[in-house]
This record gives sequence, structure tokens and C-alpha cells, in this order.
Amino acid sequence: MLHPVEGEIFYVDKPLTWTSFDVVKRVRGELSRRTKIKKLKVGHAGTLDPLATGVMVIVTGRATKRIEELQAHVKEYEATIRLGATTPSFDLETEIDTEYPWEHIDRTAVEEALKKFTGRIQQVPPAFSACKVDGKRAYKMARKGKEVEIKPKELVIDEIELLSFDLPEIRIRVVCSKGTYIRALARDIGEALGSGAHLTALRRTRVGDIRVEQCESVPSLIARLKEEEFELPEEMRKEEKKKIRKNKTKDL
Repeated sequence: MLHPVEGEIFYVDKPLTWTSFDVVKRVRGELSRRTKIKKLKVGHAGTLDPLATGVMVIVTGRATKRIEELQAHVKEYEATIRLGATTPSFDLETEIDTEYPWEHIDRTAVEEALKKFTGRIQQVPPAFSACKVDGKRAYKMARKGKEVEIKPKELVIDEIELLSFDLPEIRIRVVCSKGTYIRALARDIGEALGSGAHLTALRRTRVGDIRVEQCESVPSLIARLKEEEFELPEEMRKEEKKKIRKNKTKDL
């Protein structure tokens, strides 16, 4: 029995190329269809870029009041970084704009560079991000070719580990606080290595205690929502009964 108005929390494995809003819209659409509530509150606790996959927390009804609490949970990512080239967006959303030498980089250099990013650090978010500058979304200005200046933000990286080393690509695991841009971390790692870098793949593997293996795919969740029974507050049930009686009267 689901309680979409009282509040539900769903853990979804976001598909590649979907925006966070795409997932929310799909879930809201199915819940609204089943409950007949057009303005049912549905949101998410932490944006994932379209080119990222993994754990996404979807909340409904009164559980949307917990978004800030859920966003504060520690997050874990696995990221693939291409050394020797940069893009304006720091990932594959935009084309490579500059190439750099990477032949001087060895495994020891990478491991030493990663140590610099552990703990409390300052990070400048990407221009291609949802950060606001003078009341406007940075990415909207960046996509128009405008210069965007974003102030550094303090964040915490609890762990950073080199998973694989296969130049020009490396793969890392990062455990971090909310507000961390792994794309910006890729940029900073490239600079620390005397080169450039951009993100080529990103997967959020954990939010709090929830691992990606525990998450549902979007099709699986939608299929479940089609079958599950729903419990609505008493006042809504009464309102629904009134509508049904009214419609029956019209038919007569």
C-alpha cells in the first residue's frame, strides 16, 4: 500500500541521457493518473546530470519537506576521467576545445594529486551548471557563449581512490558532501597533473546508506506504480466520492 500524499520515497537508478526532471515528470505522471490528483507534489533530493547514471532519490507528497535532509546525505561516485583534453562543460556535453600533453603522467603522480583533494576544499562550480549568477542559471548564460564568473564553494571530500589507470583515462571513486561537482573535480585533477581533463562517465553509486544495487529502474518503478494500491487521506477520498456521484448524476 502506497501513500503518495502522506509521502513516499523512491530510490531510482537514473538512466543515461535522462534529466532529473525527466524522472520526476515520469513518476508524477503515473502517480497523478492513478490517484486522480493533478497537482501531486513530486520532487528529487539531488540533481544528476543527463550524462550521469545512478542513485536518485524521488520524494512525493509531504515527504518533499525532507528534501533538504535527504540532500545532506553523503554521496559516492565512480567517475571516468580523460586526461589531456578539456571541454567547456568539463564533460561530454560539449566538444573538446583544448588538448594538453599527458605522457609525463604516471600512476604515482595521479595518486599524489588525488591526495590534495581529500578533506575540506574550495571548488569553483562549472559554468555549465544550475548555479545562479545574478539571479540567472549559469548554464543558460554559458550556452549563449557569455562569460560566467562563479565564486568558489566550500565542500568536503571524505575519500578519493584511484580504481584504474589506463592512460589517457583514469577511473576514481569519490565519497563527498552535497554540492560537489565531479566534473569540476575532473578539471582540477587535470590541472594538478600539469595537463587538462574532462569527465567521460559518471555513476552515483550511493546516497547515504542506499546503494545503486538497491535502486529500481524507471520502467520497474512505473510498472509497480501501475499495480500498487494507494491510500489517500480521508478528505481526498470524500472529495473523490463526490466527483463520482456528480458524474453519475450527469450521466442520468
